[in-house]
Amino acid sequence: MTDADNAIGPINADGGTGENGEDTRLVLVTGVSGAGRTTSLKIFEDFGFDAVDNLPLRLLPALLSGGTDLDQPLAIGLDIRTRDFGVDQFVNIVSSLREQPGVNPMVVFVDAETGILQRRFTESRRPHPLTHDRPLVDAIEHEKRLMAPIAATADMIIDTSRLKSAELRKILQDQFAIGEKDAMAIFVKSFSFRQGVPGEADLVFDVRFLRNPHYDPELRLLTGLDDRVGAYIETDQDFAGFMDRLKGLIGPVLPRYAQEGKSYLTIAVGCTGGQHRSVYIARMLNDWIAGLGYDVHLSHRDKPDEPKPGE
Repeated sequence: MTDADNAIGPINADGGTGENGEDTRLVLVTGVSGAGRTTSLKIFEDFGFDAVDNLPLRLLPALLSGGTDLDQPLAIGLDIRTRDFGVDQFVNIVSSLREQPGVNPMVVFVDAETGILQRRFTESRRPHPLTHDRPLVDAIEHEKRLMAPIAATADMIIDTSRLKSAELRKILQDQFAIGEKDAMAIFVKSFSFRQGVPGEADLVFDVRFLRNPHYDPELRLLTGLDDRVGAYIETDQDFAGFMDRLKGLIGPVLPRYAQEGKSYLTIAVGCTGGQHRSVYIARMLNDWIAGLGYDVHLSHRDKPDEPKPGE
């Protein structure tokens, strides 16, 4: 998933409370291999949940039979590697649990793009659980097809393709209203439209209309982190007016997001290659937002490395 509207799937409007205002005491964390299920489970553990990984599926109903009250919130990790795991069985068990009073299970499904998953498995040198005698890409696609019925019934879907751990943590904290509530964290991120819009973005701004340093041979290999690139972009006759209007748009909504209890906000700035204009504008936005007193974090998703002196 890369579409911003689908990066986080449906969840109760109360942000972690179920029907009738009941707190979420049971979270089932599942998804495709390599998408971040284990990381998510550790985050729940940090938030005070009892965390159980790879609980045999047949033990789940017995653990919660009779609408057992959970004194401590519980997060259980389940996926295709879990002993006796079956997709239909999982869906049926969740449906049954949802009918029990006092249980209120929430299903969190973590997913990622096939290419990202392929890279993660290649870099970690971990075998995919369904590889066997098939190529890695085929194994990933096969698992996605197998897990599709679970994704379709999940309360929350998170695309981790381009999420950092801190961003994933903020998403879970915000949606489940758990852990200590810090001031709203703002993530300003530059990106390349060629590589797709960040799925986690709340606000997206396109700066491809600005003067492009790519066409200056002396600046082509540099990035928006270099002041020479910034000076070049600022010579665009529309730069100053655009920045004033951008700040005028963003400035008033930041406190409103904070008042609504939002724990994180991602502002994405894109250009063609994610190297010059988006990087520089993201820098400017980050510095300005920091000056307003917000907790702001800057990252550049697709920025290439600058050449070293002498190269």
